[in-house]
Amino acid sequence: MERIDSRKFNETRPVKMTTGFISSADGSVLIEMGNTRVICNATLLPEVPAWLAGKGRGWITAEYSLLPQSTGKRVERERKGASGRTQEIQRLIGRSLRGAADLNALGENAIVVDCDVIQADGGTRTASIIGGFVALALALKKIKKNLGIETQILKHAVTAISVGVVKGEPLLDLCYVEDSAADVDMNIVMRDAKSFIEVQGTGEHSDFDRATLNTLIDLGEKACKEIYPLQMQAIGSDELP
Repeated sequence: MERIDSRKFNETRPVKMTTGFISSADGSVLIEMGNTRVICNATLLPEVPAWLAGKGRGWITAEYSLLPQSTGKRVERERKGASGRTQEIQRLIGRSLRGAADLNALGENAIVVDCDVIQADGGTRTASIIGGFVALALALKKIKKNLGIETQILKHAVTAISVGVVKGEPLLDLCYVEDSAADVDMNIVMRDAKSFIEVQGTGEHSDFDRATLNTLIDLGEKACKEIYPLQMQAIGSDELP
């Protein structure tokens, strides 16, 4: 099957990360994956959630939004609270980022990672995880210095990618046209591009067999191994803070 952007079935879109994109954030990156663009900002919060107070443990959470003109049709702002879809994505991003961290080493400090999609062309949640991790790492460099924390907080890198089956063919890193027509849609989140934090897979219009599942996981693992060094390069160090 010929893809709309002429990529091979196992090829990701070009990935570009611009760090320091928002100067007022503790850590910030604009991530671009093809025509998908997400601004990820990590910020130290003044206190941990009430249920964590006094336990000597930190917290990392995430918020996600589609800006009004991020898609072909204007997206209404969620003034009455996050929709079910938005909450699902926020939880995925938050779980993924917490899977990288030693929350005890963070102390009673909380960090929120805001992921704002300024242009959506498929794979926004996985792009948010990739960029959100970089923003978190950059923020922790600053936060650790300011708070005098010497213990390593990030124990692992977190990478993610979308995969799917379109017209019977497994594809890597689906753009919107592919994603909207996918028979099977899956998101893969990996730790250090070696083990899995989460695998979300759904047969949108058909079921899938074990061989297809293995193929999709192999495609996702390949992409995560390619994206991991790009994240470390953006962080600017071989060691995590």
